[in-house]
Amino acid sequence: MLINHRFLKYLSFLLSILFIIYLFYIVVTSFFIVKNQFIDIGDETYVNQVRSDEYTKNLASHLTQNCANDKTCEVQSMLDFVTAIPYKINDSVARNSKQVVSQNFGDCDDKSNLLISLLKIKGYEAYFVLVPEHIFVIVNMQNQGNKKALYVNDKRFYILESTANGSKIGFPLRYKLEEIKAIIDPFSNKKLVINKLEYK
Repeated sequence: MLINHRFLKYLSFLLSILFIIYLFYIVVTSFFIVKNQFIDIGDETYVNQVRSDEYTKNLASHLTQNCANDKTCEVQSMLDFVTAIPYKINDSVARNSKQVVSQNFGDCDDKSNLLISLLKIKGYEAYFVLVPEHIFVIVNMQNQGNKKALYVNDKRFYILESTANGSKIGFPLRYKLEEIKAIIDPFSNKKLVINKLEYK
């Protein structure tokens, strides 16, 4: 009887320790999820689902395999792939690259997460631009002829519209500059400090 009580005592102690460790793990994991995926924009919170996983790396390589390091070709190939995915409102949180491709639909959040993840894999400097009820991607790249660009702190970025089927690099800005709520680097989960913003 004494052995059984001692065994139960040690077992309950061990289970308590394991539970505390598990609880600590959940708290730490939740902290890093919030830190890396959630960002406050005024009275709203934006949640990103950007990825640089094996799936996204393989997809980016496949999409750009015929471009021979031609940056315009690479960006347009990735943009073409994303814009060909049917637009459909997603009522839940934004989904990651694999989910968007496998389910073959997405809204501006989903498709922008996929596009910027592909761009990041290929080494492009790209950011999210948040405007009223919409999000699009901007990418820093060489001059695209007579296309207008968004200049952030005197650095040239071209607009990539993931929801417009067949859209091209340098999609026209459909919003006023003052409607831009934030420009975000989703991989560091930080808003850019904007000292100067021009569209020309």
